[in-house]
Amino acid sequence: MALVATISSSPSTTSRTDGVLTHLSRWVQRAGHLTLPVVLRDLPAEPLLRADTTHPDVAAAVATIASADAVVVSTPVYKAAYSGLLKTFLDLLPQDALRGKVVLPVATGGSPAHVLSVDYALRPVLASLAPSAITPGWFVRADEVHLLDGGEILLDESAAAPLREVTRVFLDGVAGRSLVAAADRAHGVERAA
Repeated sequence: MALVATISSSPSTTSRTDGVLTHLSRWVQRAGHLTLPVVLRDLPAEPLLRADTTHPDVAAAVATIASADAVVVSTPVYKAAYSGLLKTFLDLLPQDALRGKVVLPVATGGSPAHVLSVDYALRPVLASLAPSAITPGWFVRADEVHLLDGGEILLDESAAAPLREVTRVFLDGVAGRSLVAAADRAHGVERAA
């Protein structure tokens, strides 16, 4: 079992991005892993903007990322880029915060014109945090996500099928990383972080 941190960077409480992340989290849990949610909109604004990692809530969010074996990063796309909330949080993380972790980037947005935002905006900043792997991500168009009464969402199959595939690739990466970590622990090997 791996610990998978899920980062929600939508500022909205009724969010298609969070709906997609909920679906991904369920798939991760069904695969036998534990998810650790980090909801950035719930962090106190002033300490977050000041990069005050001594504030208990911010410190807890950073510790969650540090303790995770893998990370799912979800973001809405605004003006062809990931959310400012996500950028603020990523900027306060240590330079090697994702070292040894498998990362899955997922974005949502209103226009198919933003499809490349995952690869050209989000992936480079995630790569700068030294993950062991960034698996293929996916962009979900807002019109493929339907908010239902009671907070549930329905994904069009045009979104659900590729999301299942990128999640499968991510879970394969997580399993591979978990096998290496388990083998290292069994043999008393400690890898440099």
